[in-house]
Amino acid sequence: MGYDVVALGELLIDFTPGALSDQGNPTFEANPGGAPCNVLSMLGRFGHKTAFIGKVGEDMFGRMLANAITECGISAEGLRFDPDVNTTLAFVQKLPNGDRDFSFYRKPGADMMLREDEISEEMIAGARIFHFGTLSMTHPGVEAATRRAIGYAEKHGVLRSFDPNLREPLWKDLEDARRAIRYGLAHCDVLKISDNEIQWLTGEEDFTAGVSALRSAYDIPLILVSMGPNGSRAYTKELMVEVGARLNPHTIETTGAGDTFCACVLHDVLENGLETFTRERLEHMLNVANAAASIVTTRRGALRVMPTPQEIEAVL
Repeated sequence: MGYDVVALGELLIDFTPGALSDQGNPTFEANPGGAPCNVLSMLGRFGHKTAFIGKVGEDMFGRMLANAITECGISAEGLRFDPDVNTTLAFVQKLPNGDRDFSFYRKPGADMMLREDEISEEMIAGARIFHFGTLSMTHPGVEAATRRAIGYAEKHGVLRSFDPNLREPLWKDLEDARRAIRYGLAHCDVLKISDNEIQWLTGEEDFTAGVSALRSAYDIPLILVSMGPNGSRAYTKELMVEVGARLNPHTIETTGAGDTFCACVLHDVLENGLETFTRERLEHMLNVANAAASIVTTRRGALRVMPTPQEIEAVL
């Protein structure tokens, strides 16, 4: 019995800011994180069978993360432990405009140490969807592992889902990031891209113009553009649908909102396929995804606190 979705990439600790200590020092909460596992955790809420491929350190944080994903119902079959390199850490700072800034402790981090020979072809071959991003393409060894995994997915006819999830501080040169994203675009069936990413990549301020530029170069059946407080859009060959955001007055941070959104889209693809897109279906898909994302912004972290279908239905 295979998996519905297998994801590859980073599994790390997100240190999110808490209240000041009694001495007036900033405090941070150690939340399990990493975009691929956030996506898998939300898919698990919908009842899908998921597995993760990646690497953590053989340390306190690595063990904590292994336990966290298992608790969330994500198979750790593809998780590896590095005895020499520590688990990657990310410190999240909330900016005045509500956005986030990241400081990564990853020089190197264990997620960068994943090797080609640690990728299970059998695991990927048995999946319905393979999901990946670009944090696993920032360095040559893990990039080769990612490409190997994508190759296995293509070989076995597995749908491929791509979220660039650009983190500029992790790239020595943004031209390398551009090249990695273009590789992902050439090898995916579902693309979830954020507003600032598509503008940076295509040079087009208008999102529809940006999507047109991507479509002229790549054959991607479903493209989602997440626009933060402005909602989201879905583009297929024939249709463009836009749905407004569900802004929540109780929002505390946006970590994981894009991953939650992405997982809801993949849930729809698992249920309905990539063929029969109608305006009604796309509107429903975006409404569910926006609602789920709005719920997760009211909680610290993401991986352990994904909304249930019942909570999403209540918002809708």
